[in-house]
Amino acid sequence: MNERAPTAATAEIVAELVRSELRALSAYAVARAEGMIKLDAMENPYALPAAVAARLGDALARVPINRYPDGAAEDAKRALRQALAIPDAHGLLLGNGSDELIQLIASTLARPGATMLIPEPSFVMYRMSALNTGLRVAGVSLNGDFSLNLQAMLDAIEREHPALVFLAYPNNPTGNLFAASEVEAILRATPGLVVVDEAYYAFAEASFLSRVGEFRNLLVLRTLSKVGMAGIRLGYAVAPRDWIDELNKLRPPYNVNAFTQAAIGALLADTAWIAEQAAAIRAERARLQAAMARLPGVQVYPTQTNFIVARFSKGNDIFEGLKAKRILIKNLDGWHPLLARCLRITVGTPSENDMLLSALAELTDRP
Repeated sequence: MNERAPTAATAEIVAELVRSELRALSAYAVARAEGMIKLDAMENPYALPAAVAARLGDALARVPINRYPDGAAEDAKRALRQALAIPDAHGLLLGNGSDELIQLIASTLARPGATMLIPEPSFVMYRMSALNTGLRVAGVSLNGDFSLNLQAMLDAIEREHPALVFLAYPNNPTGNLFAASEVEAILRATPGLVVVDEAYYAFAEASFLSRVGEFRNLLVLRTLSKVGMAGIRLGYAVAPRDWIDELNKLRPPYNVNAFTQAAIGALLADTAWIAEQAAAIRAERARLQAAMARLPGVQVYPTQTNFIVARFSKGNDIFEGLKAKRILIKNLDGWHPLLARCLRITVGTPSENDMLLSALAELTDRP
């Protein structure tokens, strides 16, 4: 019996049935980080305060695991509205992280021939969701300093008439915050929906959330992943109710699990701890930026996030050298021409940042 026959037969039917553009892709890779200082995924490095952890444990212990979660997640929505000052007049949709909501938004607007417009480089899941849903992508390169090329964006809007525009505010992976006036200009010029993705709002201290009712085509997208709650995977979208009603039609039933729903009320019963941790991260961010800027062969870029992007004269060597020292960061080289030799480093705890700086000093000093 030919033991390779089933594998060959499977490969043949996969090649025949799976979309060619999907077969050409690689799956989104998440690096293993056991035993390493993990500075690659823009997580909050701080643990929950003891009182918050105790409140969370009590809430999770009462979850009726034998039952389906509330399909509408009403209690979780109420907790979010109260904690984050989301007006009742605005629609609110929850997702399994913001990734699911990006996919839902793209699916909702994926009419035949529709176009998604994005500045590049930006969050990789925008382009991925377009591919998954059949939206055509029009990309507009950022300027060399990672600022938004507003005129090129406006020209593309006039040319493409996009059904959907994604703007990361601040931008990932570059870290910078586009000018509010530029976002406003895009909102006014775009005939379709403009998603302002505020994953890093807590570190930027800038937001369009209060302006949702001002623009008919504005949706603000956020996640709790960057503010100490990555493990519960909760994203939320705020927009005029007409938009949310349509998006909700494609939302899978029970997409937010019972533990996450219970966790929201416990975690957001007070938000002082979130603000305190965000302030600590911003302070460490400033310290890291200043120290890295003094290293030879390093160009540090402005950031309003919980990570720093820097261009190293020996970017790949630095990445591998840090990895050998058990420090995991993100190598952006090869993602986009503007990111050549760039590394993205999440702000860690003070002790983690001290170890990072010590390692960088040693590695950048090597001939």
